[in-house]
Amino acid sequence: MVSLLTLPSIHHAWPGSSTQLGLYRHGQFRRSIAFVVRSEHLPSTSASPCKEDGPGRRQLLAVGVTVAPWLFMSQQAATFAAETKKGFLPVTDKKDGYTFLYPFGWQEVVVEGQDKVFKDVIEPLESVSVNIIPTTKQDIRDFGPPQEVGETLIQKVLASPTQKTKLIEATEHDVEGKSYYTFEFIAKAPNYTRHALSTVCIGNGRFYTVTTGANERRWEKMKDRLKTVVDSFQIFNV
Repeated sequence: MVSLLTLPSIHHAWPGSSTQLGLYRHGQFRRSIAFVVRSEHLPSTSASPCKEDGPGRRQLLAVGVTVAPWLFMSQQAATFAAETKKGFLPVTDKKDGYTFLYPFGWQEVVVEGQDKVFKDVIEPLESVSVNIIPTTKQDIRDFGPPQEVGETLIQKVLASPTQKTKLIEATEHDVEGKSYYTFEFIAKAPNYTRHALSTVCIGNGRFYTVTTGANERRWEKMKDRLKTVVDSFQIFNV
């Protein structure tokens, strides 16, 4: 079994709790900027093709140096936008190095101890939260196999001590050389049961946890959307 002494200490409070709704952040979406260079704006070099050091070539190189970073960023944004599914909105945190999708209509809220939280204001158990803590580990597999890590995290971290938990499935997958563990589990409280999914991974000297879920009574309706959320979560180097 995985020792609690080696696992990160990340107390995870459910964002669905009415005491942790926090303050809403409205309209915080960035618009991508399309940068287009028209051919007629570039200096012509056809008149002196052999003069590689001529003014036209130097000006073209200067423009290229200026434009290249913008084109690169635009290509990255376009690639991610192309992967966005209908009915979802993308999140990219360039500071902490992660991206994911969340269902359209969910609102961003502030929850103490969480890096980012989005939730449905009508169904409070339907939410997604991201938690990040420092770690010296290099790979999630350093903590053990998915089943053992999942059982320990769910019992000690991802659910309240008063809830009865059950791990349904634990899987592993790789994305661009990074290992991810995904868990499906149930957390039963006296007045409700939450069916949840969580994905954990390590990178940038950090332990990332993204968790989403819904009330058990709405699981069949929501499960495909919730799986899209956790499957979309990826980290990148910063």
